[in-house]
Amino acid sequence: MLSAGVTEFVRITAAKEHDHQFLHHLKLPENSWIVFDKAYITCHKFAKWATQKIWFVSRMRENAVFHVTKVLVDKTRKKQASGVLKEQYITVAVKTNGIVAQRLKLRRIMYKTEEGKIYVYVTNNFTLPAPQIATIYKNRWMIELLFKQIKQNFPLRYFRGESPNAIKMQVYCVLIAQLLMVVIRKKAAMKKSFANMITVIRLHLTSYVELLAFIKDTYKAWRKTHNNSLAFSP
Repeated sequence: MLSAGVTEFVRITAAKEHDHQFLHHLKLPENSWIVFDKAYITCHKFAKWATQKIWFVSRMRENAVFHVTKVLVDKTRKKQASGVLKEQYITVAVKTNGIVAQRLKLRRIMYKTEEGKIYVYVTNNFTLPAPQIATIYKNRWMIELLFKQIKQNFPLRYFRGESPNAIKMQVYCVLIAQLLMVVIRKKAAMKKSFANMITVIRLHLTSYVELLAFIKDTYKAWRKTHNNSLAFSP
């Protein structure tokens, strides 16, 4: 979940299986939003989502074949233009056994960031303003930050077993640990970075100290516990 910074749905597959197969296992309620990169573009799945009122935003491939049916905005000739440069209604072919079964209606948005980078988005939602569609895709970066957080703080450099079950157990242990740390950090309302919190906990796993107090003010909690232990020692 983007808002919570934790994983909600996990599926472990063989390395040889393409990631876009993941999309076929999603069971989403109506009015859900999916954001993904252009490597996951699957027109058959897009067509199915359109009938289920499941909305998606993705970047469009450079070699994508489409037909423009309507141009809503076109600022590409303006040199200083930024934000939404072009907004179009398009159709793409959905093929079955090499034959076009239907034409899927989509919305194509060309957007220029403040840094000057140009992105082309495609979505099946026709109601939200184009800048909001660009913002939704921008929030996809939070997924990458979650992956980075897991890789840096819970590295899986090697597996303790070679069976699928052993690998799954180790991966799920990492995900559970990350979830617990997110909950603890939120309850402690601390200002430490996630990495600093993990380091402190890792170094004091065997220390007898109240966890939330220790996270909020490490030195104060340690001195309090240390002094109390000395006071009751014979």
